[in-house]
Amino acid sequence: MSHTAHIPSHRKPRQSASKTALRAGVAGGVLSTIAVAGAAGPAQAEPVTQTIEMPTITAGLSTTVAASAQATQQVALDLETRANEEAAAASAAKTAEKAKAEAVRKAEAKKKAEAAAKAKAEAAERASRTAARTTLSASTGSSSSSSSSSGSSSAGSSTASYSSSATGSAASVVAFAQAQIGDAYVSGGTGPNSWDCSGLVQAAFRTVGVDLPRVSQSQSTAGTQVSLDNLQPGDILYWGGAGSAYHVGIYVGGGQFVGAQNSSTGVVQKSLDYDPPSGAVRVL
Repeated sequence: MSHTAHIPSHRKPRQSASKTALRAGVAGGVLSTIAVAGAAGPAQAEPVTQTIEMPTITAGLSTTVAASAQATQQVALDLETRANEEAAAASAAKTAEKAKAEAVRKAEAKKKAEAAAKAKAEAAERASRTAARTTLSASTGSSSSSSSSSGSSSAGSSTASYSSSATGSAASVVAFAQAQIGDAYVSGGTGPNSWDCSGLVQAAFRTVGVDLPRVSQSQSTAGTQVSLDNLQPGDILYWGGAGSAYHVGIYVGGGQFVGAQNSSTGVVQKSLDYDPPSGAVRVL
């Protein structure tokens, strides 16, 4: 027997193959393989193998962060755009309100100016009518006195003829027409404070129960045609052709007529020389 035969060995016992493989799988980190083999009875069982994959935590993280940042920036831009739109709308509304107020103010000022001008024109027209009537009265009185003193039969006959013709229905027509002197002329006007030429004539004759056509063309043929040298108060004067007249008026005697002339003069009483008519018709 040798001297070393009974010296115990200092080597570590050899590990089994299965334990070594298990430790190697755990130390490997990412993939571990566990194999367990055992006998469950007289026959040896098949080994069971399980593979575990560790999730990658950072996969796609940078893409998500970038998308989130872009969405945040878009929201900020949308909010800024909306704020700018609201500010612009408020500014536009304020500007429109100021413009409307200014337009209303100008319209009121224009209306007041027109009313003042109209009142001034009416006052001037009334003063003119008063002066004309005063002059006409003085002239008529002087003529009557002269006719009486001279005893002229022709003058007396003319005055008597005029007076007798201005009675009855004709006098009512003349009185109505003269009562409207100073009223405004308005195309299509039929009173009571504004007239056109045929509207005034129609209204005057309606006071005596005569219903004339509405327009001057028809009124110029509504009665018997008479000579301008044989006019009587209440005759209808017309300008233009019979049946195609463009203007009408009422003869009031003394070589004068009343008519709604135009928007500048309104209803006036003028001499036939002011605007000689084309013809006349007698209705009464």
